[in-house]
Amino acid sequence: MNFDNSQKTVFTHALSDALSTAVVALDQSLMITQMNAAAENLFGQSRSRAVDKPFSFLFKDKAIKQHLNHVINHKEPQTLRECHLQGAHYENILVDCIANPIFNIGELIGIVLELHRVDHQLRLSREEQLLNQQEATQMLVRGMAHEIKNPLGGIRGAAQLLETELEATNNNGLKDYTHIIISEADRLKKLVDRMLGSPQPVKNEAVNIHEVLERVRKLILVDMPKGVELRFDYDPSIPDLNADRDSLIQLVFNIAGNAIKAVGDSGNILFKTRVLRNFTINHQLHRLALRLDIIDNGQGVPDKIRDKLFFPMISGSAKGTGLGLSIAQSLANRHHGIIEFESKPNKTCFTLLLPITTLSNNDNKQEKTHA
Repeated sequence: MNFDNSQKTVFTHALSDALSTAVVALDQSLMITQMNAAAENLFGQSRSRAVDKPFSFLFKDKAIKQHLNHVINHKEPQTLRECHLQGAHYENILVDCIANPIFNIGELIGIVLELHRVDHQLRLSREEQLLNQQEATQMLVRGMAHEIKNPLGGIRGAAQLLETELEATNNNGLKDYTHIIISEADRLKKLVDRMLGSPQPVKNEAVNIHEVLERVRKLILVDMPKGVELRFDYDPSIPDLNADRDSLIQLVFNIAGNAIKAVGDSGNILFKTRVLRNFTINHQLHRLALRLDIIDNGQGVPDKIRDKLFFPMISGSAKGTGLGLSIAQSLANRHHGIIEFESKPNKTCFTLLLPITTLSNNDNKQEKTHA
């Protein structure tokens, strides 16, 4: 099949958008002429806003300008390793930047930049570690639950029989002790059940993430100290998720609860949502993904628990049970997502990454059937 010029243009754009590498094209004056979807994701800017802007609209590092000028003056490729990108619309990003000159009939007409994220590989490695930890934790918890719940049932049953005998002999003075045994056995069983997570299957439906966040906001406002300020930075363009609404509410509530404990009686907590394009989660590339950041200005996660923060019974708070983040991570995994975090004094960011998918026709039919 032969393409006409318009079809070739569409095909070229589709081809560049299919690349996972961020690509930005500049003319000889270092004006932005084109960028692909991966670059949009990297810089947090749409191509419609970036095109025809000077390269400084995206790049603030002076080393990059020298890098580009060398390409123009010497008409040869240049590579800048571990370049820190920082701008008004994105956080500090570590990339390898490769600049290649573009020629037309031997004349230099521009530069094409390839930006390979170095920190992306670090994130994938950290994600792999989190997934392995979660899998090992679930296996350990299931084994412990089996070993704990069986004797607990026997202890509770024996206490009930003893209570019956005491009632028959009118020895009510000792019934307080049997009540303690039964109540403590019930408490431990509930604790084990919480560690295991909900046995109910995920009930997927179309869910607006911002409705979930507003629900969580109302829940945490009840007990939140007056000195704590909640702030919101929402991307209204995020499509609905195919997810279990109640599970997402519980997940976000657990993370937000930790943030409130971290800031104490005064501080700031920010809920921030963004859409990611061509993003990898759990070894799978997704065309669209949700990024939810919950950022607080508390003291940060203690160094001694960073590597095991998502394990059950691990908590940075003396009053915490250490189950909130473990349960949240389990719920994220059930939605094919993951929770990551970065922490330093005065800034801790927990990030929920979820694939954005839509309900299939079969799912819609099943929902209507069950309704």
